[in-house]
Order: sequence, then structure tokens, then C-alpha cells
Amino acid sequence: MQRRNFIKLIILATGVTTHRIIMADNTDKTVCNIDKVEYSKQEWQQRLSDAEYQILREEDTEPAFSSHLNEEKRKGVFACAGCGLELFHSNQKYDSGTGWPSFFAAIPCNLETRLDFKLIYPRTEYHCARCSGHQGHIFSDGPKPTGKRWCNNGLALKFIPDKG
Repeated sequence: MQRRNFIKLIILATGVTTHRIIMADNTDKTVCNIDKVEYSKQEWQQRLSDAEYQILREEDTEPAFSSHLNEEKRKGVFACAGCGLELFHSNQKYDSGTGWPSFFAAIPCNLETRLDFKLIYPRTEYHCARCSGHQGHIFSDGPKPTGKRWCNNGLALKFIPDKG
């Protein structure tokens, strides 16, 4: 009987935790006016490399430490590789040691989030607000001032250096 009660308690605790995560209001209340772009699957395949397509449209993840953007230190912006929307300023980037380009904040309005249960436990996934291209996930182990780590696939980004 004790075992049955223990199992019920575990199921209840899991359900309560999952419900809190799902019901949490993580949305930014800022009003954003981003013009959406939509292409067919064939058009996306023509516009993107195979690897970019897998990440941006099929939500794959590139191998850790595979992106040249990990070493990018110049001033500029990181834009969506799918549509060119600016997502991060270079001064928001930091070395997280994870093997993916990481940022502690994003340009307001240019990314949208949703819950991702692909690994069973919920994670916050983010996408380009213009083309809905998958970028990465947000974690709560980042540096000050936000405590957030926007962990991005390098192939989902294009770096645009400042002029001058």
C-alpha cells in the first residue's frame, strides 16, 4: 500500500510541475509588428543549404563546437540565416563553453518562443519572428544581467559586421 501511495505522489507532483510550466506566462507583452515571410518547402530548400534547412525548417541541432561563429568577436549583428532579420547584437554574445553561439539577451520583438517537449522535459525553444526559422533554446544558466542563455545554432545565423 505504501508503494502505491508513493507512486501516486510522484505522478501528482509530475503533473503539478508540468501544469505550472505549461501555464507559465513567459510571453513578452511588447507589441511587435514584424512582417512575416512564408515560402513553400521547395522554396526554402532552394534558398538554404541542406544543413541550414535541417536546422531552420526541421528543427535539428548542429554538433557542438562546429560553428565558426563561436569565435566571432567583431562588432556587428547576428541575423537569421533564413530571412536576414537581426536577432542579436554582438555585445549580447558571450562564451558559454557549451559549443554553440550564446547570448544573454536578444533584440526585442525579433524572436518568438514556445515550449518544446522533444526531450520529454520541457524546454523553451525560440524561432525567428519573421520566418519562423528554428534558432535554439533558452536556458536559465546565463550571466548577468538577465541570467538567460540563448543557445543558438550557428548555421541558423549570419554575422553582419559593423561598417567602419
